[in-house]
Amino acid sequence: MEGQVEKTQSCGTICLKYLLFLFNILFWLAGGAVLAVGMWTLVEKSDYISLLNSSFYSASAYILIAAGVIVIVTGIIGCCATLKEMKSLLIVYLILLLCIFLLEIIAGVLAYITYQECFPFCYQLDEELRQNLKETMQQKYQQPGEESITQAVDKLQQEFKCCGSHNFSDWRGCVWIQAAENERLIPDSCCKTPSDLCGRRDHPSNIYKVEGGCIMKLEEFFLSQLYILGAVAIGIAFLQLVGMMFTCCLYRNFKEELY
Repeated sequence: MEGQVEKTQSCGTICLKYLLFLFNILFWLAGGAVLAVGMWTLVEKSDYISLLNSSFYSASAYILIAAGVIVIVTGIIGCCATLKEMKSLLIVYLILLLCIFLLEIIAGVLAYITYQECFPFCYQLDEELRQNLKETMQQKYQQPGEESITQAVDKLQQEFKCCGSHNFSDWRGCVWIQAAENERLIPDSCCKTPSDLCGRRDHPSNIYKVEGGCIMKLEEFFLSQLYILGAVAIGIAFLQLVGMMFTCCLYRNFKEELY
């Protein structure tokens, strides 16, 4: 009878070990996805971040990268604890899972609250965009040493098909546009079909006259990023609940099999 119980416990332990190992593979993939999103944000969207004159969004990208690395390292610890049946390392793994779970729940909830525009962060987001973008466009566009800003503005207007901060008339206050030698009313990147000196005409048939200008487009972009961040964070957090359950069951089985 005792041999049958030991056999049952051993089979249960082996099953839990395989389940936890499978969970860690999924956990690694999730961590890799978070890391990839953070890297993509820095590499592909760093131009837009530079327009805000703020470290808030770049810090968010770095946080995603750090979170991805932590998840991957935690997965490695989980695999080592499972394969070597080290109870102390299993406890460390469980604590790390719990900490990451709590952080991701908080990050996910804050991201959703911000997206729904019912938290002071939304006011901060809106004000930051409106105060910085127009000033950046007017004071730094096509100025010496501000090549990165110029490229970012051109990319923004072409990718989102907009012109100016609030509207195309914002360019009238631009230092570069007001220069005597400049023949343009708007940058060439405002044109629907960009070409040299196409910015001499600001007729609706020639340029993007989107209501709300680039501010609305940029705001929608960052809010959509917050939505994705919240969904990913909460999704991974619930995945971790499964991992914590497997870890607790495996730890209990290890403990029972010692007696």
